[in-house]
Amino acid sequence: MTAISLGIPSVPTKLAERRKSRQIQVGSVAVGGDAPVSVQSMTTTRTSDIGATLQQIAELTASGCQIVRVACPTQDDADALATIAKKSQIPVIADIHFQPKYVFAAIDAGCAAVRVNPGNIKQFDDKVKEIAKAASATGTPIRIGVNAGSLDARLLAKYGKATPEALVESALWEASLFEEHGFHDIKISVKHNDPVVMVNAYRQLAARCDYPLHLGVTEAGPAFQGTIKSAVAFGALLSEGIGDTIRVSLSAPPAEEIKVGIQILESLNLRQRRLEIVSCPSCGRAQVDVYKLAEEVTAGLEGMEVPLRVAVMGCVVNGPGEAREADLGVASGNGKGQIFVKGEVIKTVPESKIVETLIDEAMKIAEQMEKDGIASGEPTVSVAG
Repeated sequence: MTAISLGIPSVPTKLAERRKSRQIQVGSVAVGGDAPVSVQSMTTTRTSDIGATLQQIAELTASGCQIVRVACPTQDDADALATIAKKSQIPVIADIHFQPKYVFAAIDAGCAAVRVNPGNIKQFDDKVKEIAKAASATGTPIRIGVNAGSLDARLLAKYGKATPEALVESALWEASLFEEHGFHDIKISVKHNDPVVMVNAYRQLAARCDYPLHLGVTEAGPAFQGTIKSAVAFGALLSEGIGDTIRVSLSAPPAEEIKVGIQILESLNLRQRRLEIVSCPSCGRAQVDVYKLAEEVTAGLEGMEVPLRVAVMGCVVNGPGEAREADLGVASGNGKGQIFVKGEVIKTVPESKIVETLIDEAMKIAEQMEKDGIASGEPTVSVAG
């Protein structure tokens, strides 16, 4: 008789092999090559306010952020970079626009990398030789960050608007200037607010160079809209093996960007899944309040750091099957719930006891997983129908 595997399923085959890119080192985080796709965000504080900036970086670090970018529009911001770079627990990238002198300030301050926007830095091309020399001396990578909203005027004149071809030509032109001086410690982004344009730009870029790519939909919008745009664009590219580090741009607190970014990677099996709540969307068959049940279970298991799949089901159609496939589950109906652990029914409890029973059993499973050396990490929640 063939054994049936129950519990958390094995990771399915990847959608695509990762694109072969060269690897750079952004502080302690490797980007490109065979390194895992990393998640970034950007502080919203004034960089010159060192205390507030470091506090936000600490919050981002706690949420799972691996690399953080800080704006540097003024001399006061530039003066703060050394302290911030030294005290941050994760690598700090200085974000430079308009003034090339701040590129040198960021390198001198010990930032893990520098992002430059060639489209709005005057005489940037004339400074490439000096920047390449300074960055080479300190081992500081440069991100060439091309944005649709600040594309070089020459390319706007040539293409009429920020087309994928215009974005790619801008990025590769700037990279070629660094290459002339023997500098290849580069990563590239070609961001656009339209996911379709953005995806086409990155596909073209990926085919024409081997630099690691930073994915982003720029000005993606408020939390809901921005999440959808980013998930669609990142999902399309990452499923093709394109992308080495990501930043979800939301009009929301930076930690929300990290939450979305991590969930995108987990959904594509590019990162170990952690806590996963599988719950039905509810329908006329449901005999319990599935929404409330799923929310209460999620809240009760917040902070769990082992890969645990919990099924919260509201009727007898899909409930027993989903519950059996999970590490832990409940199939509810008629005022009670059948509790499953690793595919076996262990007890039936009244509806009022479902949440506390699931939490108790989850803690037991988590404790055993930790004893068995199962990898731990940041929890996330996926709600599925």
